[in-house]
Amino acid sequence: MTGTPSIDTSTAHSARVLNYWLGGGDHHPVDRELGERIARTSPEIVALARADREFLVRVVTHLAGEEGVRQFLDIGAGLPSADNTHEVAQAAAPESRVVYVDNDPMVLAHARTLLTSTPEGSTYYIDADLTQPDLLLDQARELLDFDRPIALTVMGTLGHFPADGSTYALVRAYVDALPPGSFFAMCDSTDTSPQIVEAARRWNEAAAVPIHLRTVEELERFFDGLELLEPGVVSVPFWRPGPASAGRPEEVAQYGGVARKP
Repeated sequence: MTGTPSIDTSTAHSARVLNYWLGGGDHHPVDRELGERIARTSPEIVALARADREFLVRVVTHLAGEEGVRQFLDIGAGLPSADNTHEVAQAAAPESRVVYVDNDPMVLAHARTLLTSTPEGSTYYIDADLTQPDLLLDQARELLDFDRPIALTVMGTLGHFPADGSTYALVRAYVDALPPGSFFAMCDSTDTSPQIVEAARRWNEAAAVPIHLRTVEELERFFDGLELLEPGVVSVPFWRPGPASAGRPEEVAQYGGVARKP
């Protein structure tokens, strides 16, 4: 990596606002202002953001610990936070190989934080665009073995893309490239909560990149042709909650699932 990426701090950015909701330190006044404004009217959004991260932890732990996956392709990596994909995967299987992908200058500027690894494993970062699957996959093939199972994770990212057929085709291009026995995991915000609908409206008034909420059925379509793991596509706190979870999980308007490619 050379040079310093140009970062716009005059407009709220989804990765920085999310980082603020998660208690991180990589945000600016404009991000905090929008984050606070949304959280005041839609407090569920903070619980949703945290549930998203906890879902990632459970998914990666399951795939590395129970399914034997040793390769992870994390598209839409976002800013480094607690419990990053490589940390979770390598805690369960130290030899895990993790490739992060993003094309955000701000994420690129923080990428060195992600480029740590256990001695047995490896961690890489690709500066690439999700909408250019051929170019992205060519780079990924230099770092991952596409003859062995890979876990593709796309967490909280597809909501920035239109809820139409083009986004399904885009995801299908990645899934089709995975070898049999691979896994696809994703989650995103839905229109199942009036608070989140209002939060999305406020977000789209002030942020540079809009949010497109989907129905649960629209999220389920991303898994067409794959073998969904139990319990299917659910509000993420209900996806295999761990024994440490206190009481019954509370539903949030962030739904997701994990599926195996036959």
